Amino acid sequence: MVMMNPQESGSLKYVNQFTKQLGGAESNFAIGLARLGIKVGWISRLGNDSFGDYIEAFIRGEGVDVSRVKRDDKHPTGLMIKERRGLGESKVYYYRHNSAASHMEPDDLDEEYISQAKYLHLTGITPALSDSCREVVYKAIEIAHKYGLKVTFDPNLRLKLWSKEEMRRVILDICSKVDIVLPGLSEGKILLEMEKPEEIIDGFLKLGPKIVVLKVGEKGAIVATKEDKHYVPGYTLKRVIDPIGAGDGFAAGFVAGQIKGYDLIESVKLANAVGAFAVTVKGDVEGLPTWDELQVFLGNKEDIER
Repeated sequence: MVMMNPQESGSLKYVNQFTKQLGGAESNFAIGLARLGIKVGWISRLGNDSFGDYIEAFIRGEGVDVSRVKRDDKHPTGLMIKERRGLGESKVYYYRHNSAASHMEPDDLDEEYISQAKYLHLTGITPALSDSCREVVYKAIEIAHKYGLKVTFDPNLRLKLWSKEEMRRVILDICSKVDIVLPGLSEGKILLEMEKPEEIIDGFLKLGPKIVVLKVGEKGAIVATKEDKHYVPGYTLKRVIDPIGAGDGFAAGFVAGQIKGYDLIESVKLANAVGAFAVTVKGDVEGLPTWDELQVFLGNKEDIER
């Protein structure tokens, strides 16, 4: 989607100036991976309009392959407006009903293209957009399993897009069909109706994924398999500018670590670091680091100032 980001905090009733930016969990994730040196492709539909031109050009410019993005003459590109509050969490308002992305169909998927990947990343937003989008998600999982891809899934709950009952049913069913689940603590409480992190992790593992990475906010994350659980602390920040997009950065950091051969704990350390970068800048992707910036932050490389 195109995201309109206010230039000041406060109610939209009083805000008059906005910056046009990019928004979207899967595209955020793709850009995050590309900046970390991973070859990545993004599949979607965009309206055949100026907003669609902007999104396609922006994502291509970040090094993401957009060759499987389709342009839709009948439906517009989605829009999201952000509201930032000085106290409390930011809010978002969606204008994506009947958008081009909501009209994605299983035939939009290129099986040969997907078969060449190592990972398929999905979020719980896509199946909330429409019945056809839900079919796309299940078809993508089927293709991934056929060719031995690992499937990662970020629930990314959006209660504004569907009912809580339908959301729980579909999201938990998808969790049972993937390899890695990356929920937040609050998402786990809603989906599993449990309170304790350990219970939530065990609840997800019982569904079938091999790995669960439970994000616990600024405290970090817990990575677990059926054999082990490890708490990996987060990074303390003096100031958070914009928390939206941190989860997508976290997912990108974790998958990048796995692709580069890191173990689970080191991959979560990378994920925590990328998530920390993401909240330091206004916008969903503007703060995502390059691989070199990440290594300097982690103390693995010396920063040379000129």
